[in-house]
Amino acid sequence: MAKGGFKGGHGYGGGGVNMNMVRQAQKMQQDLLKLQAEAEDKEYTAAAGGGMVKATVTGKKVLKSLEIAPDVVDPDDIEMLSDMIIAAVNEAMREADLSMSSDMSRITGGMNLGF
Repeated sequence: MAKGGFKGGHGYGGGGVNMNMVRQAQKMQQDLLKLQAEAEDKEYTAAAGGGMVKATVTGKKVLKSLEIAPDVVDPDDIEMLSDMIIAAVNEAMREADLSMSSDMSRITGGMNLGF
C-alpha cells in the first residue's frame, strides 16, 4: 500500500462527526420543514390604487382572492384596472417572500442555504 493511504477513522478530518452538530442540523431541518408548512398556510394581502384593489395570496404563491371596488371599474380605462391588479398581486407576493425569508433567517441564523 502506498504511503499516505487510508489509516482508518471516519474520514471526517480525524475526530469523527460531532454528534452535537448532527443534532443541531437535524433540529434545524425539522424547524425549517415546520416553518415551510406554516408559511404555506399564511395569507398576505396588499392593496393598490388607494385600496381600490386588494389581492390576497397564500405562502404557496396562489392568488386566493381579489377585491375590486366598483368605483374603479371604468370600461373606458381597463388598462388602469389591470395595472392596479398587477400591482396589488405583486406586492402581496413580495410580502409573502419577505415574511418567509425573515422567518428562514431567524431559524438558520442568517446562513445562506439557498432559499
